[in-house]
Amino acid sequence: MFDANELASLDSNYFTVIYKDIYDVTIKSNNTGHYWSLHSPGYPEPGTVIIFHSHFASCPYHQHGRATSLRQAVKSIKSHDRFQLNGRKPVRR
Repeated sequence: MFDANELASLDSNYFTVIYKDIYDVTIKSNNTGHYWSLHSPGYPEPGTVIIFHSHFASCPYHQHGRATSLRQAVKSIKSHDRFQLNGRKPVRR
């Protein structure tokens, strides 16, 4: 589960927050336009965050990875953005 402090710490300059509650956060990166869904089931272990990713709002999400906290998930997303912005060919439909 995400606590109120974690949810409040989401950088609104870096992300557009689409949805957030104690189990799920959906955000859009303002840098790449990619969509991210972060899910914290609270099971089997507390602190497990599953990271889902989509290049477009109309595309299905795929699992991108896992993190131990919302902060670590955001760090992973920012790392992915740096990778995308530093030379990866754009994904086109």
